Amino acid sequence: MDYDTAKLEETVLALLGVFEFENGRVWKRYDFAVMEVLHEKGYISNPRGRTESIQLTETGMALAKEFAKKHFGQSSDVPGRP
Repeated sequence: MDYDTAKLEETVLALLGVFEFENGRVWKRYDFAVMEVLHEKGYISNPRGRTESIQLTETGMALAKEFAKKHFGQSSDVPGRP
């Protein structure tokens, strides 16, 4: 699937704004508390540890793809949109 890059850029910038601290500084990784909640809900593997990545669970993958299509899909890919 092709994604609307303008929507992706806007959303990443919005997330950076959410996690901003010290007058414009932002960590490049996702907030640990959010990752912990996603793990507790069973959507991702345990985010603790030295690895730089996590694994989406089957449920997490399905939701991630659904949300990606909903929020970033091209208009023709989203049901109900012309």
